[in-house]
Parts: sequence; C-alpha cells; structure tokens
Amino acid sequence: MNMQAEIRRLRELDWRELELKESGSWPLLLQWICCLLVLILTLAGTYWYLAGPRADELQRAEAEESRLLVDYRNRAAQAARLPDMLEQMAMLESRMDELMAMLPSGAEIPSLIDSISESALDHHLTIDFIRLRSAIESDFYIERPFDLQVEGEYHHIAGFLASVAALPRIVTLHDFVLAPVEDSDRLRLSMLARTYSYRPQGGEEGQ
Repeated sequence: MNMQAEIRRLRELDWRELELKESGSWPLLLQWICCLLVLILTLAGTYWYLAGPRADELQRAEAEESRLLVDYRNRAAQAARLPDMLEQMAMLESRMDELMAMLPSGAEIPSLIDSISESALDHHLTIDFIRLRSAIESDFYIERPFDLQVEGEYHHIAGFLASVAALPRIVTLHDFVLAPVEDSDRLRLSMLARTYSYRPQGGEEGQ
C-alpha cells in the first residue's frame, strides 16, 4: 500500500458523497480508521456492560476483605490477651469472694451488734442506745442501717471507732455528731452506722 497515495485520496475525498453501502470502495486508510473506531466502540461497550459490574463487585469484595482482615486482627489480638484476661478475672473473682465474706447475712446482724456493743464496753464507753432502722433493699444487696450513741472520753471514743472500722464485717460510719456532755468532761458521740448483706439473685436471704 502506498501510504502517501492513500493520504492523498483521503484528502481529496468528498465526505458528503460517502455512503455506507459503498464502504468497500472507500480509501483503504479510511476503512482502517473506521474499523479501529468500531473496535474501540465495541471494547468500550463490552467493558460498560460486562466488565463494569464485575469491577464494582471486585471493589466491594476488596472492601469486605479489608474489613474481615481488620476484624481478624482484632480477634487475634484479643485471643493473644486471653490468658491475661482470664488471670485478671480469676483475681477479681477471688477479691469478690473476699468482699462477700465480709458482708454479714441477715442472721449475723444481731451478733455484729453484740460485737459493736462489746467493743464500746471494752473502751470504757457508756452505750446510750443502738437502734436498728428498717432495711433498705437494692438490686444486689440489702443495706441495714442503725443509730448508735455512746458517751466517754475522747481517746476512748477514738479507739472505739478504730475497732469498729477493723471489724471483719463491713461497717461504714456516717453523720458523726460529737458534743460535750453537760456538767461532765465526757463527750457524746451520735452517728449512723450501716452494714450490708448480699442479696442473691433468685434466692432467699434472711431479712
């Protein structure tokens, strides 16, 4: 093929006289150009109708793969920490058992009151009263408050409070009022004390 001659024919071509049914007589270079355009349009259409949806599916699959990979790494890290977490849980359960042992049951409240009374007498205090209030129930425990009033010297009262705080059962002290007793060198201590008992879920606890 003489390329220069084909280019010359293409330049001299009257484009208005071109008819598709006579495409066999077109200049060879024009035929090639048309074939190339048809090929490009065919490839573009094929990609648009066939490869395009596949590309979207591939993109979604890659995004899902990335998400699953992150999830796998997180789970692998959690699995690596599992022995430490189990050890910490065992320590927490042991500590919980210790604290539970410090909570008196309902049947032990009278003996706890007796222990507080004996501690007051051991510290040479006079007990004006120890008066139980109504129990207050919560979801997991029962609060058992009681009012306490004693009289004695300052250092005896201090020793008594320290002994109550050191009891093997949990007793919290609140609303302290310390006032001198009239016509005496003694002091009067009034306060609210609270102890607690565990309330088992679905079980019976002595009230």
